[in-house]
Amino acid sequence: MGDITSESSGNSYSLRPNFQHKFKTATVKECIRSVLKEELANKQYVPEEVPHLTRFLSETIKDKLKDMGFDRYKMVVQVVIGEQRGEGVKMAARCFWDADTDTYAEDVFMNEYLFCVVAAFGCFYY
Repeated sequence: MGDITSESSGNSYSLRPNFQHKFKTATVKECIRSVLKEELANKQYVPEEVPHLTRFLSETIKDKLKDMGFDRYKMVVQVVIGEQRGEGVKMAARCFWDADTDTYAEDVFMNEYLFCVVAAFGCFYY
């Protein structure tokens, strides 16, 4: 598939992202990692601050991803923060999407006080 072009009007409509604007998992993961490192390096787990911190991190990451030029992608960023107690945590997500255009990236940050799991989903608008 490629562009659908109307010869009379000269308009085109792309059904797939071009390579330079495609959601790149490695690039997104690095973006997530840098934000988490910068914001959480010495942060302690304070239950009253966690709701604000999760919103702040998700908005910051989403804004940075928008600036990366993934044209026509809707970004969904999920952030989970928990207290570091040496216990295991499992997370899962299920999505109904186009495997050719839609994808996600994730990263985990831990220090001695807390853990943070971030998943960023990129869904292409047709």
